[in-house]
Amino acid sequence: MTTSFEFEGKNIEKALEKASEEFNIPKDRLRYDILSYGSSGIFGLAGTKKARIRVNLAQESTPFVSEKGTPDKEDLTSSEVADESLTVSEELSDDVPSSDQQLYTFPENPLDLGRVVLQRIVDAITTDAKIAVEEDSDRIMFNVVGGNAAILIGKRGQTLEAIQSRVEKVVNKHNHNNRIRVEVDIQGYLETRRVNLERMAARLAEKSKRIRKPISLGQMSAHDRRIIHLALKDDPEVKTKSRGEGYLRKLVIFPQKSSGKRTYL
Repeated sequence: MTTSFEFEGKNIEKALEKASEEFNIPKDRLRYDILSYGSSGIFGLAGTKKARIRVNLAQESTPFVSEKGTPDKEDLTSSEVADESLTVSEELSDDVPSSDQQLYTFPENPLDLGRVVLQRIVDAITTDAKIAVEEDSDRIMFNVVGGNAAILIGKRGQTLEAIQSRVEKVVNKHNHNNRIRVEVDIQGYLETRRVNLERMAARLAEKSKRIRKPISLGQMSAHDRRIIHLALKDDPEVKTKSRGEGYLRKLVIFPQKSSGKRTYL
């Protein structure tokens, strides 16, 4: 007869320590199943989850675990493997051992790879979200439909930008010679954002002309700055320029008298 008990911890090692202390059995003599490897969340923003194990105590059995203290891959059930999807941001990072990465088989096609990775990230943040895909000659476009759009987008689109950066990095990890541009949208957010930024650019450009002074738009993402640059590139009475470095980089609109105009990205 086998009796099972579940334990949670910050990681598998912590959960094992709790079980070892509870039953007064050395960790390397415990027989257990991994229910979840836990997760620190996607980019530290959402989806935090503790590691969870099921310890099996049998009256007449010899406990066995692999030399690394974790179950052999063939001992994991499909449901146990599915639980690991919450750790997608860790499993896809460059410093994860290749033996751990073999727990999953990812498609080789960039479009399918991006869709699988994005779906796992989204599933760790919200539920009932689906991925629609479009592809043209120079980019792959993923549109997330359903789920909690506000959480996926984040403040000023910061979560969405982080998700897109991660997906693009994975898609191009082994594709250095022919880099693919990846765009991730959440229920049409990017189009709405583009329209609003173009309207703001036109309004601030007119103000700059009127007061004859530069106007700074403050901290903006590279994506948003590009929209402003393109929106004003054909206006001969103003010029746009980005200033600063990294996260502190800003965009400034300058009035000018000459008919010529240069735009700096």
